[in-house]
Amino acid sequence: MNEQQRKETSQINPVKQTNEQIDPETNLQRLKNMESDELIGKYFQTTYQPPNLKKAKKRLKKDVDIHYDFSIPEEMKGIGKGKKFLIRTYGCQMNEHDTEIMAGLLTDMGYQPADDTSDADVILLNTCAIRENAENKVFGEIGHLKPLKTENPDLIIGVCGCMSQEESVVNRILQKHPFVDIIFGTHNIHRLPSLLQEAMFSKAMVVEVWSKEGDIIENLPKVRKGNIKAWVNIMYGCDKFCTYCIVPYTRGKERSRLPEDIIQEVRQLAAQGYQEITLLGQNVNAYGKDFDFEYGLGDLLDEIRKIDIPRVRFTTSHPRDFDDRLIEVLAQGGNLLDHIHLPVQSGSSEVLRVMARRYTREDYLELVRKIRAAMPNVTLTTDIIVGFPNETDEQFEETLSLVEEVGFEAAYTFIYSPREGTPAARWEDNISMEVKKERLQRLNQLVNEQAKQAMLKYEGQVVNVLVEGESKKDPDVLSGYTERNKLVNFKAPKSLIGKIVQVKITKAKTWSLDGEYVEQPSEVY
Repeated sequence: MNEQQRKETSQINPVKQTNEQIDPETNLQRLKNMESDELIGKYFQTTYQPPNLKKAKKRLKKDVDIHYDFSIPEEMKGIGKGKKFLIRTYGCQMNEHDTEIMAGLLTDMGYQPADDTSDADVILLNTCAIRENAENKVFGEIGHLKPLKTENPDLIIGVCGCMSQEESVVNRILQKHPFVDIIFGTHNIHRLPSLLQEAMFSKAMVVEVWSKEGDIIENLPKVRKGNIKAWVNIMYGCDKFCTYCIVPYTRGKERSRLPEDIIQEVRQLAAQGYQEITLLGQNVNAYGKDFDFEYGLGDLLDEIRKIDIPRVRFTTSHPRDFDDRLIEVLAQGGNLLDHIHLPVQSGSSEVLRVMARRYTREDYLELVRKIRAAMPNVTLTTDIIVGFPNETDEQFEETLSLVEEVGFEAAYTFIYSPREGTPAARWEDNISMEVKKERLQRLNQLVNEQAKQAMLKYEGQVVNVLVEGESKKDPDVLSGYTERNKLVNFKAPKSLIGKIVQVKITKAKTWSLDGEYVEQPSEVY
């Protein structure tokens, strides 16, 4: 951490590290003996500087340091022996991936995963700030945890993720939920061991939220969820500043990982037998734009497609950065799948302008045309916001007509949710919630019909399915996804979990397919 970052954080001076190997029990007792004024006064001089949303948009590009030397502090190694942790994750795939890193850190400290909050010694809520409903769920969960804390004062409760980057959220926790032990943000996940140390032995809430983006730390441990599919983060942050979106404030500016580090990680996953990877970024198409050399997502995918891993996806795309080079590489197929999630948000050029999306309806349709010309069988899905402030009936009709014209096979649809600190949250809105709900219902009816029609085309076809496990509804049924991200349920031996198999589709539903396993003849040597 450089000096500038220290000034912009609620930095806490950690206990001096040592190379001496200390038994965990001895170390725990040593730290407990310091739980006096010496520990609180000397080592935990804490100040809190909340994230400044106004400054975020004024940030400038700068070099990002990349570190390969992370290690767990000596005094925290083995501190979790005989203890358990539980992480509740809300929101996007990036949060899921962050949870894998936190699980890796806790595991390296000796903790084991818990199945229930009542069994956990550490509970972390990895939060999402994208919509108000997501925040309400988190505050509800915080309230539910209070009796556990009352019953077990040694329980450590932490709130992290995107919500922690919001000043109003931090203030609310400080005022109404003082039993929370730790609050930390998206830029300092690697500080979790030190923050836990502080929470264990201090008598005050530990708050460390960096308003300034952190560096890239390459060698953080991970405990991946399963051994079939894996997330691979290729960049962090977003520079688009859409007027409704909190992400640039909570995740910071765009910072790309070096290509060689990403490719090495993908090769390791292939060697470990993973069948599918998804490249992650808040705006994954902007990958490489912060480099001082010419290299983009298309170039990265061109190298990854040569690696022996069956399936490669990426998310989430921004239409503005979806360039011809990327289309050219995707059209080569192979392990690069032709399912593209391409958020449009609105079908009205005027609404898109007010959203600061920086493309028009015509630009989006032209991009779709180019993608389909290169990949005739491509499956397109999208995100759409309904009821953006002052959206007219005519503008909403333009969204419906765009959905019909493109023929999306699925869409995530939402009623606009104001996020404090964004420009749109300050605007007067003359659309009633009743009208917004009626529009959402009409949009969903159209999307559902298009999804159903797309599914019907699969009846009678034989598709390749990556088997992920048992169906949530029936343990005797297996489920998995096709290359185009269609959920398929079928009966077959559980020994097929983790493999790509052929399934003949017998019945199409709106959001899933039923099928029959097509047994392959045994190979003769």
